[in-house]
Amino acid sequence: MAFLKVPHPCLSSLFLLFPWFRPASGFFPNIWSLVAAPNSITHQDLTEEAALNVTLQLFLERPPPGRNPLHLEDFQGRILLVDDLFAAYFGLGTPTRRFRAALGEVTRANAAQDFLSVTRNDPELHFDAEQLVGSRARLVGSLREALHAANALEYNLARQRLGAMLHGLQDFYSHSNWVELGEQQPHPDLLWPGRKFKNLAQVGDLMCSDCEELSCPGNLLGSVFLTSGYFGTKPPKPPGKCSHGGHFDQSSHDIPRGGINKDSTSPAFSPHHDLHPQAAQLALQASIQALNLLRGYLGDAGFSRFLQISPASGLSFVLDTTGSMGEEINAAKIQARRIIDQRRGGPMEPTHYILVPFHDPGFGPVFKTSDPDAFWKHLNSIHALGGGDEPEMCLSALELALLHTPQFSDIFVFTDASPKDAYLTNRIEALSQKQHCKVTFLVTEDPSRRIRREVLSPKRFEPYQAIAVASGGEVIFTKDRHIQNVANVVGESMMDMGPLRFHVDKMLHGVIIHFHGEISTFRISDPTGISQDISQDWGPLGHIQCFGQFWTVKLNDPPQVGTWIIEITAQGTPRVRVKAKTSLDFLFSFGIPIKNGPHPGLYPLNQPIAGLHTLLLIEVMGLVSDIPNMNCFYVILRGNPEGEELAHVTLEPTGVPERGLFTAFLDPKNLLSQRHFFLELIGQDDKGFNLQRIASQPCAVVPVLLELYGPSGPLSPGQQVLLSLQISSFSGPWDLIITASVSPSFPLTSNLSRVHLGQNESAWGQFWLQVPSSATLDSLVTVTVTAEAKSKDPSPPAYALLQFLVQAFPPQEQLDDLGPSSRPSHNIARPDLYTSTLVPQSNGAGSTMEAGPWWVPMRGLLLVLGIAVW
Repeated sequence: MAFLKVPHPCLSSLFLLFPWFRPASGFFPNIWSLVAAPNSITHQDLTEEAALNVTLQLFLERPPPGRNPLHLEDFQGRILLVDDLFAAYFGLGTPTRRFRAALGEVTRANAAQDFLSVTRNDPELHFDAEQLVGSRARLVGSLREALHAANALEYNLARQRLGAMLHGLQDFYSHSNWVELGEQQPHPDLLWPGRKFKNLAQVGDLMCSDCEELSCPGNLLGSVFLTSGYFGTKPPKPPGKCSHGGHFDQSSHDIPRGGINKDSTSPAFSPHHDLHPQAAQLALQASIQALNLLRGYLGDAGFSRFLQISPASGLSFVLDTTGSMGEEINAAKIQARRIIDQRRGGPMEPTHYILVPFHDPGFGPVFKTSDPDAFWKHLNSIHALGGGDEPEMCLSALELALLHTPQFSDIFVFTDASPKDAYLTNRIEALSQKQHCKVTFLVTEDPSRRIRREVLSPKRFEPYQAIAVASGGEVIFTKDRHIQNVANVVGESMMDMGPLRFHVDKMLHGVIIHFHGEISTFRISDPTGISQDISQDWGPLGHIQCFGQFWTVKLNDPPQVGTWIIEITAQGTPRVRVKAKTSLDFLFSFGIPIKNGPHPGLYPLNQPIAGLHTLLLIEVMGLVSDIPNMNCFYVILRGNPEGEELAHVTLEPTGVPERGLFTAFLDPKNLLSQRHFFLELIGQDDKGFNLQRIASQPCAVVPVLLELYGPSGPLSPGQQVLLSLQISSFSGPWDLIITASVSPSFPLTSNLSRVHLGQNESAWGQFWLQVPSSATLDSLVTVTVTAEAKSKDPSPPAYALLQFLVQAFPPQEQLDDLGPSSRPSHNIARPDLYTSTLVPQSNGAGSTMEAGPWWVPMRGLLLVLGIAVW
């Protein structure tokens, strides 16, 4: 099929591989909007499509070392899927969860603009009510902040700001009359604040005629001026101006009636529904332009880290530096050196290196870099000095690490002391689940090594156990002489399986079993009856190693397909963990369907809320053409990976089969658990073989919904900021304790510390955050609020989190026009947009880079480009 070349002021060319979208509805928030407007193209679709196009463009321009280059024609005529794209570039079985998670952050931030009370009715955030100049300023501000956050390596915040920016950018083409003016290219001035916004409708210009029908194709008066529709009553619509339109727009009932939005093909929502495909096409092109702009400023390595395109994760250490920790520090150095040397220059080289030291009474600062040599130099300078008493500020340091570590990373904590700050346990559990980071504690517990100021509880390590369970990690107690060996064998992130009976399918490999405790004997049996016991270092099933009370069994590849059984005898309660590598896995998320209102869609949740009908979304990863399709049947909610069955829900496929997306409603009666539960996915491949996957991180039902609001832009030194909190209960009654914290420790005051809520009741509170005049520019500020229910059986707390960047005020407005880019953009547009993810809950333009993998950042190279800063 021939290419359609589309000129663009900031792109040398834009390739469309197919006649674009099928007839589609519009810019509703996300996949659940399809219920209200079938065959929709949503904000989520546009954002994912743009990201995949730019990622493919990067892959085409940067052939992988040692592999054949990709060719554009290979992606013609088929649905472009994340797994196919990554398999073609990195190789079959390459994990895509980090890219999907990053994309999910952007799409959720995009959709949130239509749901949050502080954003959904603000005309400047949606190019409504002829607020075009103010809307462009907000759009450019969000893009500028995304760039600053990315340059500061704060990619979570950068992705949130990008999502908000893309929402406004996409809304411009649906809410204004740009399409009706006959324009066939994106607006050339939207992303450039230095350019003048021309031909804007002024006060008194009559723009629309009256239309009493749902469909209003001819209600614009033929003006050459640029306008947008008014929505609701704030601000009120002046005479002769256009409405947004649709059933829920009050302004559309005032003359001139009707409206001009192109949000959907349904006339009940969109009076200009017939122009939706054109508006969506321009919105996609503009989104690709914005992402290419970021790529140009960040460079390929920076852009890859921004969207987590590299399959590698971060390497994060939290390190006790008191005088008794010499062996542990050496073990951390050896482990880091091994990972650096093994992965340097390859696609699995860590994207970031993070180190947070701690002792009593101090912790931090965070050292974060993408340069392995700089990290090694810093880590090598750490020595065990002073102190030696117990407990220590371990959890405060771990919180810092979680705030600065990329998603789906492993964090290793080396210590020989219990935590002095155990009150942070709940907050860190929630943060580890938000970041999807596994926390592994390597504890060398030796009472003779520490000075005790007081008698310590035998339960003093329980906070570590709680955090390990919540994050999907583990706590390993060992001795000095074993710490290096133990650190080696727990260093690689893998998928978890059931502990004592586990099912192996043909897509699993690299199976490892960990035993920990006072173990007398164990026996492992495969599905054919062949077994191996503790006495056989090398046996028919694999290799067994022992380091004190820690045992590891590495099974031979490929393992026998079927059900394996572990029998174990030990004093106390031994811990058993089975892990494996696989290309087939799943992500999950939760949401509340919003069916009424002008923007139906799925309101995303961090965790299920007690009393709410909740939608569970399952996305299966690894469904590429070389792997048999998976037929998902149901999900089991379990109290632990091998515990009692709490609920059993049937999954319904959503969208095209290649997409691997399934949904199920969770009855509130099944969401009454006061403890963690695990999701177990059960299915079959196309040949009838059983497939079983268990989520590595548990879920929890929280008592209430927390919504925390603050300014949409950056903070400035010396500024006082007002934050608002809304607490909504859908069950109860609840007696709640409200706590708030800020990192770094800026002054924070509140008018709310306790609240009692019954069913369907809400409460509001306020927080005042004071930013010191000495606050570091481009530093991250994180505000966390938790609501914990007081009861005999305490439930996991609800939490809300806001992040800001500290910047000089006012921020610089100018951005030099880079002119046409030398980089073409390949737009893989097609009839069905099911390209990426709905997931849980991170140089210069035109510069020349030296030969080498794009994922490896350039070191020792300073590029002076003569461009203004956002």
